[in-house]
Amino acid sequence: MLMFEEVKVLDRNSEFYGVPTSVLMENAGRGVADAVRNIGKKKILFFCGLGNNGGDGFVAARHLIDSCTVKVILLGSQDSIKTENAKENYGKIKNIVEEINNVNISDEIKKSDIVVDSMLGVGISGRIRQPYLKCINSVNKSRKTVVSVDVPTGLGTKTAVKPKITVTFHDIKEGMNEKNSGKIIIKSIGIPEDAERYVGPGEMVYYPKPKKGSHKGENGIVLIIGGGPYSGAPALAGLAAYRTGVDLVHIATPKKTYHIVASYSPNFIVAPLSSDVLVEEDVKQLLRLSSKADSVVIGPGLGNADETVKAVKTFVKKCNKPLVVDASGFDALTIHDIKNKNGVVTPHRNEFKRLTGTELSDDVDKNVKVVERFAKKTRMTILLKGSIDIISNGRKTKLNRTGNPGMSVGGTGDVLSGIAGGLLAKGISSFNAARMGAFINGYAGDLAFEEKSYSLMATDVVEKIPGVLKRFL
Repeated sequence: MLMFEEVKVLDRNSEFYGVPTSVLMENAGRGVADAVRNIGKKKILFFCGLGNNGGDGFVAARHLIDSCTVKVILLGSQDSIKTENAKENYGKIKNIVEEINNVNISDEIKKSDIVVDSMLGVGISGRIRQPYLKCINSVNKSRKTVVSVDVPTGLGTKTAVKPKITVTFHDIKEGMNEKNSGKIIIKSIGIPEDAERYVGPGEMVYYPKPKKGSHKGENGIVLIIGGGPYSGAPALAGLAAYRTGVDLVHIATPKKTYHIVASYSPNFIVAPLSSDVLVEEDVKQLLRLSSKADSVVIGPGLGNADETVKAVKTFVKKCNKPLVVDASGFDALTIHDIKNKNGVVTPHRNEFKRLTGTELSDDVDKNVKVVERFAKKTRMTILLKGSIDIISNGRKTKLNRTGNPGMSVGGTGDVLSGIAGGLLAKGISSFNAARMGAFINGYAGDLAFEEKSYSLMATDVVEKIPGVLKRFL
């Protein structure tokens, strides 16, 4: 069963992996036409909305013209059709289309044998407005055979079409059953396997764009706990979080690296810890800082001193904020030490072995099963970094193949942890943050590689993050 947002993910990823929306629409419309033709009646009335659901109806009507009497009622004006694909398919049948204001709905329904509901697609919420409300009520009062396209219009609201048949695409959608959708016919429309298996720009539908009236802090506050032996790692994570769109980045770092980290950017809000490395006495301060943050990233550059290992274990046990564990965090923890259902861990294969005690193979499918098992056991999301990343929360799994060998350079893992922490801070679920983070990081790396080839640095990846957001949001 597909959640409504996942329908949008698949549509966008299909385009990314070589099957454009125009092809999906053509296949969907043909599938609807085949189902309608099999009913065996000849006078077909379409109610078509202004989006891609209406576009599917335009295609279906075109495929039925030669064998049936077809009429299409457009719920608006042709100038208000919303998508280019729907406009194109409208143009192919406009001689059989009338706008809603020019017809008597009840009379048109009476003259038809079959009514096709191609008004509104997935994800409608709130109150159904006119002229859709009038059409839905008129269709439901009639005793005609009603066929809905993909989902009944208004599914999940108080006012919905009650069809005899629903022709849905690829898979049953969230909330559909025989009672509200009639007989459900599933039609394959050519969505490529890669669009479902691998992350792509479709994942970006989960990115929450800031509201016009939002204020500082409302779009995410991240706390990064890092540094000590190394100063660059927490700074890279912080820069990546900022480039991912958060409002504020706080960095808690040992006093030895405080001035260095603060000097990297005036955008950072840096808090010095008590010693030259993270120690248990710092945990109280870290918990106080984390209480004001929306997410926490722990690990970049911390090192593995004995007192640091103890402090990391204590903090992670007590922290109740969405959490990203990376880098030195894996020197301190096993998979059983992290009990944070909003958590993301980002190990490479050697870190995964330290974390779980399990050796991975070179077989991606076998590794998928291992990652799924541990993710399910801990209820966390695991983002296993590799030439093909594996992202799983134990219930859902996706792969990522963006990225390139140039990203073996130091610091790209810190960039990924900053991106993931930034997305968590914006209220995105751990699984979605991890799969979006893997795509953003890898695609930014690919953009950097186009310019820098094998001489790219982690900072080059950071500076390409805005280009990814601009292209895909």
